Amino acid sequence: MSTKKKAYPLRINANVLAAMQRWADDELRSANAQIEFVLREALLKQGRIKLVEKVVTDVELKDQADE
Repeated sequence: MSTKKKAYPLRINANVLAAMQRWADDELRSANAQIEFVLREALLKQGRIKLVEKVVTDVELKDQADE
């Protein structure tokens, strides 16, 4: 199962973006991947997405990192 990525312009507070970048650096992710990770985890916690969707996305992120 493949999920399509869609570009989306995001307006974000500079301090929040800097904090996300530091967190991303700690996790060896890009800031974009970190923001997506945090959003996905929040959606999962609130029951807005299913665990299957989370697992597929996490596997795809790992595959991209290996390239």
